[in-house]
Amino acid sequence: MRPAQALLLLMLSIVPFTATAAEVQVEGVRMWPAPDHTRLVLDLSEPVDHSLFSLEGPDRVVVDLKKARFPGTLPGFAYDGALIKNIRYAHRENDQLRFVLDLKSRVKPKSFVLKPQREYGHRLVIDLHQPQSEQSAPTVTKSVNDGKPRDVVIAIDAGHGGEDPGALGRRGTREKDVVMAVARKLEAMVAQAPGMKPVMIRTGDYYLSLRERVEKARRAQADLFISIHADAFHDRRAHGSSVYVVSDGGASSKAARFLAESENSADLIGGVSLDDKEDLLKMVLVDMVQNSTIEESHRVASEVLGSLKQVNRLHKRQVEQAGFRVLKAPDVPSILVETAFISNPAEERKLRSPTHQRELARSIFAGVKRYFARHAPAGTVLAERKPQRHRIDRGDTLSGIAARYRVSVSSIKQHNGLSDNLLRVGEVLQIPVI
Repeated sequence: MRPAQALLLLMLSIVPFTATAAEVQVEGVRMWPAPDHTRLVLDLSEPVDHSLFSLEGPDRVVVDLKKARFPGTLPGFAYDGALIKNIRYAHRENDQLRFVLDLKSRVKPKSFVLKPQREYGHRLVIDLHQPQSEQSAPTVTKSVNDGKPRDVVIAIDAGHGGEDPGALGRRGTREKDVVMAVARKLEAMVAQAPGMKPVMIRTGDYYLSLRERVEKARRAQADLFISIHADAFHDRRAHGSSVYVVSDGGASSKAARFLAESENSADLIGGVSLDDKEDLLKMVLVDMVQNSTIEESHRVASEVLGSLKQVNRLHKRQVEQAGFRVLKAPDVPSILVETAFISNPAEERKLRSPTHQRELARSIFAGVKRYFARHAPAGTVLAERKPQRHRIDRGDTLSGIAARYRVSVSSIKQHNGLSDNLLRVGEVLQIPVI
């Protein structure tokens, strides 16, 4: 046998081995139920060719992966709250791997493949959405027809969620967990305040795109959108709280630019299908934010920043600007609160404390109350509540006046533009409605 023939035979003999080695391995299966959809994520060793189709009687979705194997076992999923009631899989002929998703009701399925991003490798994402007709009709939060004053609506957005954990601390603290804890505490405070109503953008541990967060706030007809975060910086010495508003130009600092890029990449981590390019074009148009909305965002951001310095050091003494996509609702004043740097060991430790989480929530709430005490929208309960007036008599003190009207000394000073505690007999103080 000639050497060339021997080489050819050798090459042919290894072809089956190469084909086997090229099989895609499904390395894990993860599920994230949300109120209106369920996401299933298959972690892959490399990209995969796949097909997806629906069947009825009973309702199910079938996902076929070509040249793929699943050597592991399915996790013990809790299907409560999910659109899926069971997941099955089987290896079929021609090295095909089939997953069958048994459903609780009809769904609108969509799938797409994601490239590696941060700690994640290749992924196949299957999103199952309820058909629009089966979703509960959105509650109309505001009403201008009944003639009665309405509550101010505060949209509270806990950043990240689901397969997007956000920033990670050295002790393994996940941003998505601590910001949800702060958001829940803020929600409770807003719910107890007369004339205010909270709307949670994310109610559980699942992924929402930045666009969906904005749209949910607008559907709720929110008067204010607050996005809560605890990000990381490459320098672990970075510390302090910050408050941001959107910028349609450059970022106000290097850190602001870094954090905006980090937050905006959430859609790459969580995964966004690019099938609806027309909708994305609409979001580009949304970038043309109204000047009045930005101005109101600055006002509430300044109030919140002033409150945060009571419980944590500030990273910057002024409100910062950056191109955060989650802040780009054109008609809703929006702020992003970086409660602390989770990459700083000392601040990570504080963020894990329920007591400190409550203090952060209380400081955000105090700033929001001060803002609406001066800038309550027309037709709201807060706008109907007129501020009280107090004429200063001999012996009056700011602390005594504050205790009498059940407000803080700082709110009286800020509402009346006082730089010190000196009072002049005969002058009239405006008592803020909080």
